[in-house]
Amino acid sequence: MDDLDRIALFIDEHHVMTLATSGKEGPQCCNLFYAYSKEENCFIVASDKSTEHIENILQDPTIAASIVLETRTVGKIRGLQIKGTITKADDKGARGAYFHAFPYARAMRPMLWRIIVKSMKLTDNRLGFGKKLIWNYS
Repeated sequence: MDDLDRIALFIDEHHVMTLATSGKEGPQCCNLFYAYSKEENCFIVASDKSTEHIENILQDPTIAASIVLETRTVGKIRGLQIKGTITKADDKGARGAYFHAFPYARAMRPMLWRIIVKSMKLTDNRLGFGKKLIWNYS
């Protein structure tokens, strides 16, 4: 199993990420439900165009994100750091992935966005204290 496979397993165990953007008012973060496509190595998220984080990405699509397992047990700590860009996603594949993960969201008719991953770093203390698995887009 390669690093991307291990990272994808961690991603599949969770469904909420913290997204960080930067804009005129400075840095901003929010929490979003996500659907992940290992084949495309991208995340699909839903958010309204009027939110501060979406206003920020319309100015600068560069993002950072994280997904974390909350635990007080040091030996179980796992967390993923993500860097990438985000674009509007109105294609059938994005809608299918997101609504498969969150079928109830279809009724809200959300605006979907695709996070295109440039790099990911998973810290997984189960593999050894401070063990990092790194994936970078080549």
